[in-house]
Amino acid sequence: MKILVTGGGGFLGQALCRGLVARGHEVLSFNRGDYPPLAALGVGQIRGDLADADAVRHAVAGVDAVFHNGAKAGAWGSYESYHLANVVGTDNVIAACRTHGVRTLVYTSTPSVTHRATHPVEGLGADEVPYGEDFQAPYAATKTIAEQRVLAANDATLATVALRPRLIWGPGDQQLVPRLAERARAGRLRFVGDGSNLVDTTYIDNAALAHFLAFEHLAPGAACAGKAYFISNGEPLPMRELLNKLLAAVGAPGVEKSISFKTAYRIGAVAERLWPLLRLKGEPPMTRFLAEQLCTPHWYSMEPARRDFGYVPQVSIDEGLTRLKASSHIQIPITS
Repeated sequence: MKILVTGGGGFLGQALCRGLVARGHEVLSFNRGDYPPLAALGVGQIRGDLADADAVRHAVAGVDAVFHNGAKAGAWGSYESYHLANVVGTDNVIAACRTHGVRTLVYTSTPSVTHRATHPVEGLGADEVPYGEDFQAPYAATKTIAEQRVLAANDATLATVALRPRLIWGPGDQQLVPRLAERARAGRLRFVGDGSNLVDTTYIDNAALAHFLAFEHLAPGAACAGKAYFISNGEPLPMRELLNKLLAAVGAPGVEKSISFKTAYRIGAVAERLWPLLRLKGEPPMTRFLAEQLCTPHWYSMEPARRDFGYVPQVSIDEGLTRLKASSHIQIPITS
């Protein structure tokens, strides 16, 4: 098949492109830049912005399926910038699929769509957890709107599914673990709370696998059509243990110090006011949304994904850590 991956130049996007090529598909990627690793795979690249309806329509022309993975992520930025990329961009993808008769759309969502302040999610499936409310971050707010529109678009002519992978990590990551390692080396990393809260994560190969399996099962009327699914390794660990294992795998010092949730939340609230007021660059070290996320248990049931499209994680956390340690890509710290 001929498949378009939006955001194919990112961490998960490249894994999706690699896997689809390995499965014999012709793959195109819709990116804002050019990515030599995609060219080396033989992936065609189309440059454009998700908020540009004409560009998206051009990219979707002639393809059989779309993996809509592109988005604006992060914990900081204007609501408008997130809305353009995540909501308007998703609307454009859906409209382009309709225009060109694409019959399957796999959407990369996030567990953040269910975020509620310090409200734990423990061992539940996506159908057991309501959408969040009163979001303190435009990322979660706009991804919620986008996911709802993808699922509402599911019908007899366009089958859609939304996957919510939790904290993706592994070799090739240039964001999550490198930034944690940089802050740990600088002595600027703290736990929010005592670090005992259980959290799920997803090794990169498992995140990609979930997308491939959902795609292979997706069709009008399929069990997974029109539904959302949490995706993770299914191995929840205390935040303290998980973070220190990731840091050890990349040769960074472990973290022992912590601050209370109330302190972190106040720091986040002050930072959110100061950053735009003083026109400070980069992201604040803490936000209210991040404080809530870091201190709250978040782990999920993989049973719905196993039942509806056969998802079973293939790479354990221990094996993933071994691969991460052996990888040269992740050990270059990224400056913020």
